Amino acid sequence: MDDQTKKTRAGRAKRKAHDLKADLIAVVVAVNEGEPCVLTIGQANALPSGPFEFDHRSLQSGLREWVEQQTGQPLGYIEQLYTFADRDRIGAEYQQRVISISYLALTREEYAGVSAKRCWESWYDYFPFEDHRSGTPPMLLEVLRPRLMEWAEGAPEVETRRERRRRAEVAFGFDDRAWNEELVLHRYELLYEAGLVEEAVGGRRSGDLVPVQGRSMIADHRRIMATGIARLRSKIKYRPVVFELMPPVFTLLQLQRTVEALAGRLVNKPNFRRLIEQQELVEETGETTAETGGRPAKLYRFRHAVLDETVMAGTKLPLTRS
Repeated sequence: MDDQTKKTRAGRAKRKAHDLKADLIAVVVAVNEGEPCVLTIGQANALPSGPFEFDHRSLQSGLREWVEQQTGQPLGYIEQLYTFADRDRIGAEYQQRVISISYLALTREEYAGVSAKRCWESWYDYFPFEDHRSGTPPMLLEVLRPRLMEWAEGAPEVETRRERRRRAEVAFGFDDRAWNEELVLHRYELLYEAGLVEEAVGGRRSGDLVPVQGRSMIADHRRIMATGIARLRSKIKYRPVVFELMPPVFTLLQLQRTVEALAGRLVNKPNFRRLIEQQELVEETGETTAETGGRPAKLYRFRHAVLDETVMAGTKLPLTRS
């Protein structure tokens, strides 16, 4: 082989190693039987995704095609979430630089049926420390706090130790700090940095390192899911996107339980109903249901005229603080 051929092949190999690949990835959410669920594929360890191809008309149309092909799930409401492009985000074994353009999609329970191609999993299976509807999860104080404090104390410099402790206290609400339900991604990334999630160690064990509870996912799919949860928890406070997850008619209690499921926290019932009524987000249908188990409850529907109004306060969560 002459020198020119060697240079040509080396050049091709170098270009191939630096090729860029764009993936489309979906965080598809539904509230099924009162639980916030995410659509997954494989062994429930991956989100629906696929490469953006030349014949895709747009990013969104490409995403819709991949999700429907892989899961049979048609998508309704959809918005771009975030673009992930860190060099080390999917592991050194991949030769290409992969950029993932993620989307948040919402669907109603009646459209989120079970089939051989669909796998709906509660997002609290992946983030068990995020569900505070029954109070503070014991694992926060019994498992996460000592593990994170040990990680903080392991830093070589005093200032670094202080900063690590402060970040853990703020993110997880330790030492009487308020729990902020929107910091889902911050908490996951802190656990990743501390080596306390499976994805951070790639299935390996190092010394006493044992990942905390929560199902792992391939590459950085759990990080992407965390981003979607954080976005939705934030957005339901100022936009009526929660109604994209509701059936056409519902009771106010069903609406409240859906908001609580998404936020991972209880809301104050009188305040919640007062805000819903003040903002005129719903209207009565004139019908009732006895399915609540007590006396018949009024049925409501989303007042679509809200979307055309200039001023819109959203659903605002009057969260119960413990």
